[in-house]
Amino acid sequence: MRLTSKNMLLVCCIFFMSITIKSQSVNAIDSLKNELSLHKENDTVRINLLNNLAFSCHRKDIGKTIKYIKESEELAEAIGFKKGKAKAIYIKGTVQVILSDFDKALQYYEEAMQLYTTIDFKIGVSESFNGMGTAYYYKGNYKKAIELYKESLRVDEEIENWKNSASSIMNIGSAYADLGNYTEAIAYYKKALKINREYKYEEGISKCLNNIGIVYDDQGNLPLALEYYNKSLFLSKKNGDTLGISKSLNNIGIIYKNLENYDKALENYRQSLAIQEKNGNVKNIGKLKNNIGIIYKRKKEYSKAMVLFNEALNISREINDLDNISVCLNNIGDIHLLNKSMSKAHAYYEESKNINIEIEDQYGLCNSYLGIASTYYSEKKYKKALLFALKSIELSNKLKILNYQRDTYQLLFNIHKDIGDYRKALSNHEMYKVLEDSLFNKESIERAAQLENEYKYKHELELANTRETKLAKTIKTTSQDLEVSQRNSFIAIIVVLLVSIVLGSIIFFLKLRHVNAKNQNIVIEQKLLRSQMTPHFIFNSLSILQGMILSKDDKKSISYISKFSKLLRTILENSRQKTVSLSKELSAIESYIALQNLDTSSPYNYNLSMDLACNNDLLKIPPMLIQPFIENAIEHAFCTKKKNREINVRITLNEGRLKCSISDNGIGINAHKRKTNKNKSSLATTITSERLATLSKDFKARGTISVKDRSLFGEQGTLVILTIPYKMDEV
Repeated sequence: MRLTSKNMLLVCCIFFMSITIKSQSVNAIDSLKNELSLHKENDTVRINLLNNLAFSCHRKDIGKTIKYIKESEELAEAIGFKKGKAKAIYIKGTVQVILSDFDKALQYYEEAMQLYTTIDFKIGVSESFNGMGTAYYYKGNYKKAIELYKESLRVDEEIENWKNSASSIMNIGSAYADLGNYTEAIAYYKKALKINREYKYEEGISKCLNNIGIVYDDQGNLPLALEYYNKSLFLSKKNGDTLGISKSLNNIGIIYKNLENYDKALENYRQSLAIQEKNGNVKNIGKLKNNIGIIYKRKKEYSKAMVLFNEALNISREINDLDNISVCLNNIGDIHLLNKSMSKAHAYYEESKNINIEIEDQYGLCNSYLGIASTYYSEKKYKKALLFALKSIELSNKLKILNYQRDTYQLLFNIHKDIGDYRKALSNHEMYKVLEDSLFNKESIERAAQLENEYKYKHELELANTRETKLAKTIKTTSQDLEVSQRNSFIAIIVVLLVSIVLGSIIFFLKLRHVNAKNQNIVIEQKLLRSQMTPHFIFNSLSILQGMILSKDDKKSISYISKFSKLLRTILENSRQKTVSLSKELSAIESYIALQNLDTSSPYNYNLSMDLACNNDLLKIPPMLIQPFIENAIEHAFCTKKKNREINVRITLNEGRLKCSISDNGIGINAHKRKTNKNKSSLATTITSERLATLSKDFKARGTISVKDRSLFGEQGTLVILTIPYKMDEV
């Protein structure tokens, strides 16, 4: 096969990325291998090393996993180490789950449970409950799975093993999702995600993100689902988790299928299938062949689709995977329906319906009802068609599955039209159109949003240039006026020197001070605007955007344009006002942080806390006082720190004084000064000091600024404290 330059670039990127993202997990495995090679003694330490190696490899290399387990189990049996033997048997159960032999997996898990119980090792008991729950889950017995997962969770909570409890919580969520209870599923997933993030367990985080994406995908929220899938894929690649990579690729393929980008969907499915075939995961091979068949069905290549559906069905029947069997049956029914073979279609839909009722899969049941209704409609058996169509719409509305809602409303429209009930036909047609627009106008909506943001960006940039030109002209005119005023004052003093020398001097002094103050305000305003929209900042932003567009990352580039234009618009609008609400100022800061975080793998953690006495809508403050110090922190504070970068903003209103403290955990102002010119002061600090001096007079309230190194308080970073002049709007 000939590689184009684009393909070659993609191969290179994947190669170098794989070297980087797998290094951490490979290093962990290599470390265990080194320890094992050094520890030759046949004791409990060697058994634990073998078990740890086996478990580390089980999602990457099944062959090596089996090899390590065999040695571990034999050695544990020889020296009577029950805990080590139980762990080896538990891992054997996990391997059988991957190989889709769920009955054998259950035998191993139960054997491990008995051994753990005899030595009262509750962590092992919890793991065994969890494994058994997973085996039942894959067998399609979701209620039994939930029961076992909750037993595992009960043991973990009893011994306060919160990290392992996240696995059971996530698995409970998956079972609820397959039962169609998405509210419970999301709640459990987010609870598990919180625990995994607390313990920084990236494999668990990846699984939770993937599962949350699946729920949003089922409910038709494709952009949000894709966002979660991509986050999961990144973490799986980072940790070399091939099964996690495969799962995310499959789910991303489903998104592209729903967006009718079939080539992109096939590309993701085939990559996922290659991983599953290498690992020998029969269950997932069946699912992926079924998904590829759906693409050929959508492309109207029905013979290819039928071959794949039958291959997937045979694979799933061999392992009694009821969930995928029902899906394959529905898809084969669809092909027969399209080929006008109504009796065959009806038979497949009926078999799928019965399986879905048995395993309580409401999502699949919704599909079966719709298929049965469609066959009855094609046979002009309208009463039966209406009965099953109403069952389908009831379920799809309950589960909020947009594509089934749309297809069922279209069928209901046709049924009511053919039986002469035109009022209901019209009502169903209107519902169909709403759902059709919601599902399939995404591309035009996204393109419109892109064009709108491009226009807004160009428009705001032109306004910025016009405003800067006007400011420059104003300064020049003001300077000329000052010269004229000085000359006239001098002539007046000569004419009335003896009569009004004192009065003339006072008038001249006051006028000069007024003009200088006005001049100073304009200069400071121009400096402030330039500090917020430096050519360097704009150039960097456009360069990042160009990179996203060249890499064809459409969604991310659209998001970037939107956030960038919003930030520019906010800055320009705020700069025209003498005061803005505190909420607007904080919104500009959040837009700036969001823009900075969009192109970094390690985002800045931005935290805002406010005194309860502060009403950020009623408080009016001078614009753009806080954001320059946020930018200072991002540009200078973290030059040596790439992770756990924190910027905290706290706003308090106490005894009539509005204070804002901005702190970071960077290198500190003292260290920064040592690295740069000791006599060089911060541009943000200088401009803000000048503004506060002027604003203090206008607001008749004192404005101050203080910059300290947090090492004075035994902490790391820089602390900036602003006392901000303000006004309070009446309620």
